[in-house]
Amino acid sequence: MKLELSTLKGFPLIKPGDDLPEMIMACLQENNISIEDGDILVLAQKIVSKAEGRIVDLADVVPSEEAIALGEEIEKGPRLVEMILQESGEILRKRPGSIIVEHNSGFVCANAGIDYSNIEGNEMILLLPENSDHSAELIRRAIEKKTDKNIGVMIIDSHGRAWRNGTVGITIGLSGVPALINRCGDEDLFGRVMKATIIGAADELAAGASLMMGQVDEGTPIVHVRGFPYSLGESNMSDLLRDKSRDMFR
Repeated sequence: MKLELSTLKGFPLIKPGDDLPEMIMACLQENNISIEDGDILVLAQKIVSKAEGRIVDLADVVPSEEAIALGEEIEKGPRLVEMILQESGEILRKRPGSIIVEHNSGFVCANAGIDYSNIEGNEMILLLPENSDHSAELIRRAIEKKTDKNIGVMIIDSHGRAWRNGTVGITIGLSGVPALINRCGDEDLFGRVMKATIIGAADELAAGASLMMGQVDEGTPIVHVRGFPYSLGESNMSDLLRDKSRDMFR
């Protein structure tokens, strides 16, 4: 078994309205990579958000009274806090310098995933895609049409984790890739039946792809994957989210 992860070199900076599938195909060709059945393309969230025009100028944001009060409490600018509130369904934790929310998409993250890095302009921020599963689906279908191959597409972002320092890549949208692999009922080397073994396969791949992409100025927001050890299949990002009734840490 061999798993190959390859960054696509020379991918251009993205502007709102850019045709991502067309640009991905051109970059694949420049990197001498031909798409095969079973391949997966892992995309950094930033290029998807930029192409979809999810850029906001904080100078144009009018903060609410709630945002002003919360901004003073957590020591963040009220305009940024206003956008965090608009992108969130619930505030879970807060302290000076930090706010943890449930994003409108359902997952828990800091600052609603809003980012300043690698965006031109001091007051410009980037929001997550409105529906990352849908974004992944559109990109996948476009590339499958161009290549006549069955592939998977994942959109990932860097998130922190409870109990551990450092950020890792996680899946925030996917199409054609199984989010989870259920091994319950399978036997281990000694014949013991697995009772709680459900593998977060998409997040495992997201972490590896994020390691390849880098986090600062590498300019490699796409990873081509070959040799994923599970069959491709339909799933949704929501499959990765633990039900609130079973979440012991809220």
